Amino acid sequence: MDLPAIWFVIIAVLWAGFFFLEGFDFGVGVLAIAVTRDEDERTQALEAIGPVWDADEVWLITAAAAIFAAFPRWYAELFAAAYLPLLLVIVGLVVRAVSIEYRLKRASRRWQRRWDIGIAIASASLPFLFGVLWAGLLQGLPLQASGEPTTLTGLEIISWYSVLGGLVVLAFSLAHGAAFLALKTLDPIRSRVRAWAARLSALSCVLMALFAAWTFAQFSRADAVALATGLVSVVALAGALLATIRDRAGLAFVLDGVAIIGYVAMIFTALAPNAIPSSIDPAADLTLAQAAAAPYPLMVMTIVAAIAFPIVLAYQGWSFWVFRQRVARPMTVSPAA
Repeated sequence: MDLPAIWFVIIAVLWAGFFFLEGFDFGVGVLAIAVTRDEDERTQALEAIGPVWDADEVWLITAAAAIFAAFPRWYAELFAAAYLPLLLVIVGLVVRAVSIEYRLKRASRRWQRRWDIGIAIASASLPFLFGVLWAGLLQGLPLQASGEPTTLTGLEIISWYSVLGGLVVLAFSLAHGAAFLALKTLDPIRSRVRAWAARLSALSCVLMALFAAWTFAQFSRADAVALATGLVSVVALAGALLATIRDRAGLAFVLDGVAIIGYVAMIFTALAPNAIPSSIDPAADLTLAQAAAAPYPLMVMTIVAAIAFPIVLAYQGWSFWVFRQRVARPMTVSPAA
């Protein structure tokens, strides 16, 4: 396997890690409003992700930086064609971070409620936008035979297919967040969230089956591996549904993660050997070799990644172990207006 192919796999792993870790953060951000009945319960739900959500966000920064460093032309073409969704992603990340940090700065129910709405809106929009981005990339951009794109509007990735891709990632995130809350909280939230987890796993399974079939039929060049990874995701979500029904939240959480990994594997398998397919001329596809950086920086980056990646994984595992206890309902704050 050559260096561009290795970095293509590394980038896929980084995005899978991001969707796995930030997926339940996004899901909790939405469910903190949907499954709770007062501000104290919302605080309880959000405290479940409090020690980890900002560290999980680092996976996004690393994944984007890896595309920029390893495949600069891929980065340039993608960001030019998707600047509007990416601008909304940046706004969503800022709103979510500010809302989480500010919601308890004043002992006021009204103050908390406003920031909770900000968390929910940002947490729902971000996974949807990321799903639209990757599905839109898979359907291709209008690259010409010269290798240059046609005049771009910033909306080239928007289609019914990419919207379905966004709904898949949103449903994944909600189901993953529900399983995480079932693991991390005590009753009454835990009892309530189990019912949500079952419904969301069923919804995710249906959406993923539709997305996998559409991808195989139209955008994967009938790649059997892409179909297989999509089916793995569907089966994992069905297993998560059964695990939730049997009150095995830990198994459901793991299977949701398998489903997310299967989704990312399907996207990247269907893309290869291209970084960006051309939607107007297959001969104009931007291949990994054409998009890659020079061999020397790729080699240096590979050495750095081989050293740093195990350290990052060890830290992530340590942080989850330290904060593994279930979160109880917090002390009641002053009900100021």
